[in-house]
Amino acid sequence: MALLKIHKFPDAVLKQPARPVENIDGALDSFVDSMTQTMYAAPGVGLAAPQVGDSRRIIVLDTDHENLGKHLLKLVNPVIAEGEGSITWEEGCLSVVDFTADVERFEKVLVRAWTLDQKEIEIEASDLLAVALQHEIDHLDGRLFIDRISRIKRELYRRKRAKMLKEGKADGMPPSAARI
Repeated sequence: MALLKIHKFPDAVLKQPARPVENIDGALDSFVDSMTQTMYAAPGVGLAAPQVGDSRRIIVLDTDHENLGKHLLKLVNPVIAEGEGSITWEEGCLSVVDFTADVERFEKVLVRAWTLDQKEIEIEASDLLAVALQHEIDHLDGRLFIDRISRIKRELYRRKRAKMLKEGKADGMPPSAARI
């Protein structure tokens, strides 16, 4: 397993919708293990394949920082089948450095996905897990959490990021409060 490079805004790969995985086989295992190790090393709550430059619909999530690995999710072709209610959560992102913002999302979601052992599953989630699932599935659709905030806040971040890149600070880290 190798740590993978996490692409940062404004890298174009982050805006491209990912394609469905056609064949779930053993070849995915090592890539998903590398994604998992990269997520833990960052450290983050979740990671989507497009964030590491891969255009397949794959995410890894672990919202339990006290028991790493115990509730780890490795999902292939996840989709939000249902969503209800509304919750505002402060989000950050491994691909959006030095910025967090309140984002409104569904409070509860039902996600359908496939596991690496080719089983179709359903996950009913609320709170942080629901937010993290929506955040990572957004990555698969070529969206970042900053696409869900006001145009003014988004433009302020774009300017700040452009200045960071100009000054050679390309690999800053998001605040530790909410790395999804």
